[in-house]
Amino acid sequence: MTSKATTINDYIAELPEDRKEAMTKLRKICKKQLKGTEECMSYGMIGYVVPFKKYPEGYHCTPELPLPFVNIASQKNFIAVYHMGVYANSKIMEWFTTEYPKHCKSKLDMGKSCIRFKKVDDIPYALLEELMGKMSVEVWISTYQKLYKKK
Repeated sequence: MTSKATTINDYIAELPEDRKEAMTKLRKICKKQLKGTEECMSYGMIGYVVPFKKYPEGYHCTPELPLPFVNIASQKNFIAVYHMGVYANSKIMEWFTTEYPKHCKSKLDMGKSCIRFKKVDDIPYALLEELMGKMSVEVWISTYQKLYKKK
């Protein structure tokens, strides 16, 4: 479920009350921890992207878009955190999957880069704040170039 909102404030305003609070908390964490990113609407979600001035090549799949790093979204049945560092770095993935049960009673529901929370009360904000600080923009760019950029 992607939003047609064109601004982040419009995106948050269209959410149910319980989701507004959770998304606002996640947004605050991202803004605090993801230094060097640009906050924008990205793929119908709140995105934290590498600005073109820092990485002018953009995203290899869609070069006219900036390189995505983290997205947060209120989907139909869950709140999602999409963190490319979890997907691209096995050490961060291992750390996160090991730490998650220490912070949350519910079973980890995770795809490649997508961490899903079906109940807003299950969102481990402190753990997600730590996750957001695990990879800098510079390290993400380097990792992205090694793993995904066609030579």
